[in-house]
Amino acid sequence: MKKGIFALIALLLPMLSLAQDEMGLDQKIDHAFKPISDFISGIIFFEVFDGAPFVIIVLVCSALFFTLYFGFPNIRFFGKAINVVRGKYDHVDHATAGDATIAVDGDIKDTIADESKEGEVTHFQALATAVSGTVGNGNIAGVALAIALGGPGATFWMVVCGLLGMSSKFVECTLGVQYRDIGEDGTVYGGPMYYLSKGLKEKGFATLGKITAALFAIFCIGGSFGGGNAAQSNQATIVLKELMGWESTSAGAIIGIVLAVLVGIIIIGGIKRIASVTEKIVPFMAVLYLAACLYIILSNFSFVDDAFALIFREAFNPQAIGVGGVIGVLLVGFKRAAFSNEAGAGSASIAHSAVKTKYSASEGLVALLEPFIDTVVICTMTALVIIIFNFGGGDGAIFQYGGDGSGSVMIDGVSYEGAGITSQAFAAYIPYSKVFLTIAVVLFAVSTMISWSYYGLQSWKFLFGRGRSADLAYKFLFLGFVVIGAAASMDSIWGFSDAMIFAMVFPNMVGLFFLFPIVKKELARYFNAIKGAKDV
Repeated sequence: MKKGIFALIALLLPMLSLAQDEMGLDQKIDHAFKPISDFISGIIFFEVFDGAPFVIIVLVCSALFFTLYFGFPNIRFFGKAINVVRGKYDHVDHATAGDATIAVDGDIKDTIADESKEGEVTHFQALATAVSGTVGNGNIAGVALAIALGGPGATFWMVVCGLLGMSSKFVECTLGVQYRDIGEDGTVYGGPMYYLSKGLKEKGFATLGKITAALFAIFCIGGSFGGGNAAQSNQATIVLKELMGWESTSAGAIIGIVLAVLVGIIIIGGIKRIASVTEKIVPFMAVLYLAACLYIILSNFSFVDDAFALIFREAFNPQAIGVGGVIGVLLVGFKRAAFSNEAGAGSASIAHSAVKTKYSASEGLVALLEPFIDTVVICTMTALVIIIFNFGGGDGAIFQYGGDGSGSVMIDGVSYEGAGITSQAFAAYIPYSKVFLTIAVVLFAVSTMISWSYYGLQSWKFLFGRGRSADLAYKFLFLGFVVIGAAASMDSIWGFSDAMIFAMVFPNMVGLFFLFPIVKKELARYFNAIKGAKDV
């Protein structure tokens, strides 16, 4: 492992010298990456009417359909989901040997009992790993970007998208467990690649299953390099450079190498080490971050009702310059919420597939908590802090919503974007908040990167096999993108990141719409098991 890390450093060090040329390293990377980002974005975000990308319509309509079909699981099953995580139904859910005489292709038909004893992580660890993949800089930088572009009204649509996304997450994560594979060494392989290839084969669409599974794997690998990696290291680098007062473009590459080494040490250990790290980092940072947000909100409690009134009013009558009316602010909110919680993209089902359970629906219930934690709670808290900050203590707005249309805003004559806006809001109320927020951004970035490294690796293995050489090839590529993201400018990184993650929606939705009746069947099995255990 040490040799590999040193090899990575030796490979990436020459990048530092590029920064001394007339064009900075970040500009060079952005210049080279922009055509790729623009091309992919043009395909993924093709618009159908009023500037509405088709992929956003697919996401929202699908989430609404699942919400209605399952009878509002985001509300009805919320309490049960919490009980599953805290272990109330462990006596029902724990593995049993099962009847191997009815096994089909290594699985027991309509159950996963023989697989559950070989699961790798607990319900809480699976949730923590998946949440760490979503609770990241989308909650800090992404929310700021949404408000800067779409104004306070974007917050309302982010929350709506988060609530609906709970239903999509429930469906895809149930299917992830239902169709997972178990390797000879006990390693779990799951996610949309498997419920697309295996589930669609059951339905008589084997070829379609193979094609969509391969497409998903390709897009997921791209997403792991972009939104799950480069965009995270990019934001971590921005706040670190701001904290340290570094302006040199080579500083980004140096920070990137340090982050790559840190991430490399963790991801070499696989899902068990990743889960053991995320179950500690995510709750700690989430609670600490929420505590800081609550301190600011409660300290300015007189502005809270004004903030909510502004959010609701601007959602339907946006004043942000260039946002393009209600449809424009709705799209900004939905896009950033979907990027943040990834409901419908299928990525989280890869982490949830590794859980120890014999009822796939149990993990689907756990998964519906993710968008609530990520979008409804954390994103809303961040939005309130920024909106209260922009009230300027009652002396007028500090920055103009909409800005120049690029996501940047001017604060005291200085241009800020993404995490930089959130940093300014925190600094106005909490002493040394810049240090705190920097630590939060870096830890959120690292936790997101290590979770996404697992998503991308599972997809890589699906395409190229499960050997050690394929494993190492992916991990070194992934670590290379940590450095690239840290050294590049934000524009091309966010564009590529959005495109790759949203591209995953198309093949994933094929699987969800073919297989959602199975989810209803599995949910009934799990509830019957809980009821049966009570009657005993």
